[in-house]
Formats: sequence, structure tokens, C-alpha cells
Amino acid sequence: MTYRILFAGGGTGGHVIPALAVAEEVRRRGHEVLFLGVERGMEARLVPQHGFPIHFLKVQGLNRVGLVNVVRSIALLPGSVLSAVSEIRAFRPDVIFSMGGYVSGPVMAAGRLTGAPMIIMEPNAYPGLTARWTARIVRKALVNFEETMGHFPPGIAQLTGVPVREAFFAIEQRRPSPPYALFVTGGSQGSSALNRAMREAWPHFAAAKVPLRILHQAGNAQAAEVAAAFAATGLDGEVFGFIDDMSSVFEQADLIVGRAGAGAVAELAAARKPSILVPFPRAADDHQRKNAQAMAKAGAALLIEEPALSGERLAAEALRLFRDPAVLSAMGSQAGVFARRGAAQAAADILEEEAASQ
Repeated sequence: MTYRILFAGGGTGGHVIPALAVAEEVRRRGHEVLFLGVERGMEARLVPQHGFPIHFLKVQGLNRVGLVNVVRSIALLPGSVLSAVSEIRAFRPDVIFSMGGYVSGPVMAAGRLTGAPMIIMEPNAYPGLTARWTARIVRKALVNFEETMGHFPPGIAQLTGVPVREAFFAIEQRRPSPPYALFVTGGSQGSSALNRAMREAWPHFAAAKVPLRILHQAGNAQAAEVAAAFAATGLDGEVFGFIDDMSSVFEQADLIVGRAGAGAVAELAAARKPSILVPFPRAADDHQRKNAQAMAKAGAALLIEEPALSGERLAAEALRLFRDPAVLSAMGSQAGVFARRGAAQAAADILEEEAASQ
């Protein structure tokens, strides 16, 4: 039996990449897929690259965007909901799958109006705005953290994890030993805060005399400047703008410093890597801090709030861990507790079950 499945969600890689993993599994099983997204989101590039059709809605976010943008977003909502209703009636999906992001709000509202069954994937420890709004009208909520389940009615939430590429699970575990490899990443766009802190940290690393190699994804906008400054330090390592094969760099790393988006946390868990997490303080619903807190509570990561971030603090924490490899190994093992292999297959199973029940 062939089913039609409508995918909604996007904006960032954390929403788009897991959705694509589920869509590819759905397509492999012979079902028809259509994405709804926004033209300025990452889905506009990635979805066509993976060979899926996508239609665009005119919608903006409501969370932490400022009063003027909130007014603009509200003004766009009626039209975006009507557009989504039109798309749903034309495509006639057997089930709607939402990965979150602000585009999913109008789609879920349209799904409610048309009576289409809806399933959401909530990758963060604390559900996003759309997930909270739709908690009582969705058929299933696929979650990544056990503590997320309590935000949904009984029987709705199911612990599936977030889809992560198999290459991260395949990384071989080894006991950290010198020369240690420190990988710093602010995500695909880079992070000015992490770039600044690392530049401040370099003299502390140099003075410590701990054998160390630094790998730093600085983002394309700042990579040249950071690379030139790093070359002058005499430290061993390399600065990148963007890394295509992230799993290969994870494999080299003994410790990872980065943000705490759901996708990043899921990759750390799959690779069983210890980390120092610096949540992006302006993330919607402060979800990155809640993700980092969950990891830190389990002993899988250290949490440094961005206002407290300095080169001295970052270097001190990293060096303390490098001087105690047993702690690093234990943190990596605890990160693995959050790993959920086969998340894309589990999501596809649930989508098929729901579609078949209609």
C-alpha cells in the first residue's frame, strides 16, 4: 500500500536534517512525500538536493523575534494557514509529520481544520511552541528525552530519538590519550561567542604544555580571520569554515565544545563523545539550555552559560578534563545513554501505522 505523507518544518538544520532522514526512509518504502517550508530556510536548499518536492509558505517566527516582527508574523498567519489548507486539500496526505520550526504552526492549524491526522517529532528536552500548542490534538509525539514525555497527554509521547547518520554510531570508542584532540564547533554558521572564547583560550593552552591538537569550525564568515590568528600561535591544529564530513572530525576528537541544539546533542550521544556545551542564549524557548542541562545532569557534559564564557574558563575546564582521561571516558559513556539508534526507521513505522489506520 502506498501512502502520501506531508512533511512540515524547517528553518534550521536541526529541523531539516532529521526530517530528511525520515523522508528518505519513507521514500525507500515506496511512499509519496511532499515538504512544506519557507524559502529562506535551510529546507529550500536541502530538500530539493535530496530529490523531494517542496512548496513554500509565507510565514515568520513568533518566539523571541521582537515586537515589530511579532506583529508582522501575526499578520501573515491567516494567509499562511489558508495556503496550508490549500496544499493539504491538493495533496490529500494520509498523515502529516511535523519536525517543528515556525513553518509547522500554520500547517498544524491547517491539519486541524481539514481533519488530517498529525504526528510530531519533538527533539528538544522542552517542547517548542508548536508542539505545546498541538500536544492535545496530535496522534503521536516522537521524543528524544524521557523528561519530554510528561509534556504530552498519556499514551501520546513515544521515545524514538532523533535521526542521526549511521556514521556517528560507527565511531570506534577509545581511551583518550595525548596528544589530545579538541574539536570546537559553533554549528554550520559558526559562533562569534565561541570564536572569541577560543582566541582568548589559545595562550592558556600554549602555556599549559599539554599535548593538544585543536580543530575549530569557525563558520565561513569568520574562518579566514580566525585561521590567520591561530597560525600565529604556534599551536597544532586547523581552522575550518564548514565541515562536510562531520563524523570524521568527531572520530578524531577527545573532547567537543559546541552549542546544544537537538541535532548536535543527538550526534554527541551517537558518537559517545564528552562535551562542553555552551547553549545559544537566544534559542526559542531557551531549548538549548534545557538540552545541555539534561546532558550535564547525566554526567555526559559540562555546561557553561554564554554570559560566563571566557577563554580562561574554557581552557581551564578543557585542560582539567584532559588531565583526567578516566573522567573523559566516563562522560562519553554517559553521553551514549541518550543515543537512539534506528530513529528514522521507528518514525517511518509509526507514520505507516497511522496512515494505515485511516
